[in-house]
Amino acid sequence: MTSDDIRTITDAEVLKALASPIRTRLLDSLKVHGPATASTLAQLTQTAVGSASHHLRVLAEAGLIVEVPERARDGRERWWGLANRGVQWSSQDFTEPSGQLIADAASRLAFQRQIEHTLRWLDDPDAEPEWRASAFATQAWMWLTPDELSSLQREVLEVFDRFAGREHEGRAPVLCFAKGFPSQP
Repeated sequence: MTSDDIRTITDAEVLKALASPIRTRLLDSLKVHGPATASTLAQLTQTAVGSASHHLRVLAEAGLIVEVPERARDGRERWWGLANRGVQWSSQDFTEPSGQLIADAASRLAFQRQIEHTLRWLDDPDAEPEWRASAFATQAWMWLTPDELSSLQREVLEVFDRFAGREHEGRAPVLCFAKGFPSQP
């Protein structure tokens, strides 16, 4: 996958496939651990294999994941991988009000997942001291135009890209997220 391998979703049906906590967990697991079978993904997401298989089929039909047949040891084994490095969407890309509602719901679900991950980290009494010392949170208030906010987004994503895709050896999965939007204090 290349750094421009971010899929822009403009189809409400594809966003509906994302509007499920189990499906977002499956996608996150594929992002962190790479291609896997339904049984491996079921273990990683603490889901029944049948449920994981069903949700994987929905993600495949939406074009969000693809089969990785070269990983299979035999004809019965099915491996799945991400179709793209990531996805993005904007409610502005949907002309129908129902599509805009689905896009907004998908954005809320993604943000809720980020909040859940953050709270789980903050509530973990067993976190290693070196991870506690290196973890961070930041925010900044800025006066920007829409073009400047778009430029900031590109620069933040470039920094994320520089660190993504590194070898796993000696590293742990780390979630970084950033949001930028007009607001008032």
